[in-house]
Amino acid sequence: MIDLVAAAAQAAGSFDPEAATRAWLDTLQGPARARSDAYFEGGYWLLLWNALVGIGLGLALLHFGWSAAWRSWAERVTGRRWLQPALYAVPYVIVAAIALLPWSIYAGWYRERQYGLMNLTLPQWLGEQAIGLAVQIVVLALLLTVVFAVIRRAPRGWWLWGSGTVIAFMALMMVVSPVFLSPLFNDYRPMEEGPLRDSILEMARAHDVPADNIYVFDQSKQHNRISANVSGLGPTIRISLNDNLLARGTPEEVRAVMGHELGHYVLNHGLVLLGAMALILLAGFWLLWRLTPLILARYGARWGVRGVDDPAVLPLFAIILTLFMLAMTPVTNSLVRTVESQADAFGLDAAREPDGFASVAMKLSEYRKIEPLPLEEVLFFDHPSGATRVRMAMDWKARDQAARERSAMTSPASASSPPAAASADQR
Repeated sequence: MIDLVAAAAQAAGSFDPEAATRAWLDTLQGPARARSDAYFEGGYWLLLWNALVGIGLGLALLHFGWSAAWRSWAERVTGRRWLQPALYAVPYVIVAAIALLPWSIYAGWYRERQYGLMNLTLPQWLGEQAIGLAVQIVVLALLLTVVFAVIRRAPRGWWLWGSGTVIAFMALMMVVSPVFLSPLFNDYRPMEEGPLRDSILEMARAHDVPADNIYVFDQSKQHNRISANVSGLGPTIRISLNDNLLARGTPEEVRAVMGHELGHYVLNHGLVLLGAMALILLAGFWLLWRLTPLILARYGARWGVRGVDDPAVLPLFAIILTLFMLAMTPVTNSLVRTVESQADAFGLDAAREPDGFASVAMKLSEYRKIEPLPLEEVLFFDHPSGATRVRMAMDWKARDQAARERSAMTSPASASSPPAAASADQR
């Protein structure tokens, strides 16, 4: 495939990045492209439906008094007010998971199987969901305990301190996730020794990345997508690639992907995104602070919710934040897409594998629309599209070839003239 692309790009006698990009994109045609487009475009509607389903559940919990009943149950179990939000979290998470199970099965398992993107059987998938449910109960119980304590102690400024609390929990989860949570779903092991590992370690050392933090995980049991990521924060930061990348990727593609992940590490994108999310959550909590008392003044008595410091208010918080985050989707997508583009540029410089990078971008088109409209990419893509990434790689390749040609022309060997020519110049 790379040879065909190179031939198309060199047809005019010099490397043409536009022609090379077009040649790469044209390798995805017919049913494969239609299937990819249909899967990804269906995800646009899932954004809306996920929000509507969540809002519908929240309204049901309030309207039928279930939320207030769980609050009252927590009060009967313990008189310690600080502990009641943690107890409330248990039925809240369990009932929500059961109520949303049909939708979750469709969106998270059945639809993925339809498009050949899921390797788990339904019982296996449900088993992983159960593990995630247990984690969610623990995390939400801890978070609600702290957030409602903040609301009680700072009734006028709880939106500020509450958002800070959530960000602190997010940072904590980033620290503990690689060590304690990710291994619940996959086995992680250091990458095996060999020429490929050596070349990756050479890239890592060149950019002061700890060489012992590169892991392989067995994601092939869940799906066949190629993937890699940087996870953790501070001492737990690690770079991981899944076994699909090693099995399906060429050495050039693997180096291109790992160069991209090294970019995330070196450019501190974890902290950058955490800071950006802090600002977004600050705005979301301010919205909670402004809207919740107004809504409770009208409907609180009917729902049995006593105020913003009552754990029974949680479904209302969830509804407001769901609507807010849905509206913020283009912003959050653009933030992530920006850092991904920066990592792409870093990876091209680090790995120097533009064709490998373009080839990986085409493989990712199995589940990402390859050529969206510009506005479509801004609104719905949290990574650069395949077309954007291939063009970046071909532009890099064109600049690299031009630099090589200039270097060859100005090198001592090419600058020196043959004797005959020198004599003619002297004459």
